[in-house]
Amino acid sequence: MAKRFSRMGYLMLVLILAAGLVAGCGESASKDIKIGMVYELTGNTASYGTSAANGAKLAFKQINSSGGVLGKQIQIVTADNKGEPAESANAMTKIITQDKVVAVTGFTVSSCGIAGSAVAEDNKIPFVAAATVNPKVTVDERTGKVKEYTFRACFIDSFQGTVGANYALNNLKAKKTAVLIDSSSDYSKGLAKVFKDVYTGRGGQIVAEEAYLQKDQDFKSTLTKIKAQNPELLYIPGYYEDVGKIIKQARELGIDVPILGGDAWDSPKLAEIGGAQPLNNTYFTNFYSVEDANPISNAFVEAYKKDYGQLPDSMAAMGYDAANLLVDAIKRANSTDSAKIREALAATKNFKSVSGDMNLDANHNAVRGVVIIEMKDGKQVYKETIKQ
Repeated sequence: MAKRFSRMGYLMLVLILAAGLVAGCGESASKDIKIGMVYELTGNTASYGTSAANGAKLAFKQINSSGGVLGKQIQIVTADNKGEPAESANAMTKIITQDKVVAVTGFTVSSCGIAGSAVAEDNKIPFVAAATVNPKVTVDERTGKVKEYTFRACFIDSFQGTVGANYALNNLKAKKTAVLIDSSSDYSKGLAKVFKDVYTGRGGQIVAEEAYLQKDQDFKSTLTKIKAQNPELLYIPGYYEDVGKIIKQARELGIDVPILGGDAWDSPKLAEIGGAQPLNNTYFTNFYSVEDANPISNAFVEAYKKDYGQLPDSMAAMGYDAANLLVDAIKRANSTDSAKIREALAATKNFKSVSGDMNLDANHNAVRGVVIIEMKDGKQVYKETIKQ
């Protein structure tokens, strides 16, 4: 009998110790701050999302190695939105309701950012978008009101499109422009509208406006129509995968005028798809260039090269800035309470971004410069930075 009780006592002791170990693990985990990271890791825009995610991971790694935030380490909860709005909503819902993150950063595609922001707003979770430039990401299209919990680390279409239009008129000396729009993309349609409004308002003429759908392969019929109008410039506010194919086919048809676009051109794959020679005499507006040097950018470039073995692109820079911006707000809020983080984000002034001091305006958009990039023999060449 005594032996039986001894065995039972031993079993109880084991169970108690196991329970204590589990509790200890839970207590340890609770010392971490969970931050969600949702990016386009697969799909047509995976080049953007992967770069931005790498930049964000570098930022979080540096923060953790420097002691973390509020005395705790950051635990990243990663989700793939696959470059699709529906998947974006699903990914945001999961990390917020199941993984219980205190805040979210991510997104490089505007339509995905719009879908993700709706979930963040419904759940009152602070969300910092990295590189989504459509105004509808932070402003509700139906009501015109600023979304309380959604912010972004990038400029928006209204500034980028204005800079593009001015560059077309003043630097490229193009008075007649053709515009080719991805009609399936909020980003492309929004940027095209701003460009056209500013360009025509300042004396330029839109001689042709054509559309295509994402994943189209053959653009020659549309480009033939454009060529017949004798434009002095072709403006393509599309994503790199489509843009590369369009430019290659345009050059094959003898369209040798300058071609101009937006930040979504920025991918190492652009030159792979379009070819180095066809991309000569093309330009795009962008968030960042490694050649636009300053101490914070220089340190970022060196750290990124060390971790990933290559130079960062603008998406990596925006992912890095968005992660740091979010953590900066948590530090200033001195809390993981969502309302306090939201208030700190809204009050952001003189944030040290990779492209210099940055503020957030009343619509939760970043006030920062636009970089002009020229493609030469398959390489990006920094031209200048236009400040807001």
